[in-house]
Amino acid sequence: MNSQQFRVKALFVLLLCTQFVFAQNITIRNSSNADRKETLVSIPWKEVNAKFGVQKDFKVVSQDGKKEYPYQLEYQGNVEVQNLLIQVSVNAQSTLVLTLAKGKPESIVSKTFARYVPERLDDFAWENDKIAFRAYGKALEGTKGDAYGFDVWSKRTNELIIDRRYKHGDYHHDLGDGLDYYHVGLTLGAGNIAPIVGDEVVYSKNYHRFKVLDNGPLRSTFVLEFDAWKVGELSVSATKKISIDAGSQMNKIEVDYKFDGAESLPVVVGIIKRPEHGHIKINEKDGTSVYWEPQHGKDGTTGVAVVLTTPVTATTISKDQILTHTVFKKGSPLTYFMGAAWDKAGEITNAEQWNSYIESFKNQAPLEVSLK
Repeated sequence: MNSQQFRVKALFVLLLCTQFVFAQNITIRNSSNADRKETLVSIPWKEVNAKFGVQKDFKVVSQDGKKEYPYQLEYQGNVEVQNLLIQVSVNAQSTLVLTLAKGKPESIVSKTFARYVPERLDDFAWENDKIAFRAYGKALEGTKGDAYGFDVWSKRTNELIIDRRYKHGDYHHDLGDGLDYYHVGLTLGAGNIAPIVGDEVVYSKNYHRFKVLDNGPLRSTFVLEFDAWKVGELSVSATKKISIDAGSQMNKIEVDYKFDGAESLPVVVGIIKRPEHGHIKINEKDGTSVYWEPQHGKDGTTGVAVVLTTPVTATTISKDQILTHTVFKKGSPLTYFMGAAWDKAGEITNAEQWNSYIESFKNQAPLEVSLK
């Protein structure tokens, strides 16, 4: 090799090392028999920094450097980064190997969003690229339109629609991307939670304070705070931390109740039930309650489901609600999942598909992540 060839080879190696300065890999293994599509994996930022020595100017790429993967730095309301979130698809019984490269990442179109809506009576609305939801605030209390539960906004676009629907104000009619036809009323709506005393659901007032912890592009997380109310002999207050990920029909909800004089609190997670015939599937062992509503005229059909992580003590079905009973125990938040789907979005179009989606969601094993 002459000196000119040596210099060219050395320059090539230098350029390669400049682009891929991090020798370690992120290995993501799907050991299940089901494909995982558009799934978020979460890696503690301290581990990422210890292995790769990165700051915040990097790309997540395939091992050969040909494909870039979207990611988000998750703060969880803190000043410092807490986790690296990467959106991946991994086939069943397959492994995906990624690495980090220096450089500015490709811009990402946000797929999740959450915000306080003061112009609409203190609503708090949130969405991803599949579905949208809202909770009701203090200004709605005592009005004709007051409601206790979570609302569902149907959508058939992967674009974010909350701001434009509130801006034009007519979100009860389908103007091309979906609508809000879901009725909540004085129920738990689409998967809200409340204490129960005997046979009576003891509703709080609406949320009075909020805090946004992260807001996209791949996960939005926020906290809603509820002032104390009387539950039997107890004075109970609550916080609900809600997270929505891109690509999922479901929300993760972590509920913490504060009270003195007891160590536990019976609670129910509810789904409003329509008068007409719909499809209900209950699996108390798995902690799932799945409801495919009757068709709402030309608006289509909504599916709603809840998935509990704590033991289900009972399920009761009244003319108004499907109630999944469990017990909140002091010391740590109670975690459950709730979500919805709309047939006109074209992905989940009947009760069987909705049941299958929830069964897969409940049984999916977490992706195995290692840094090497």
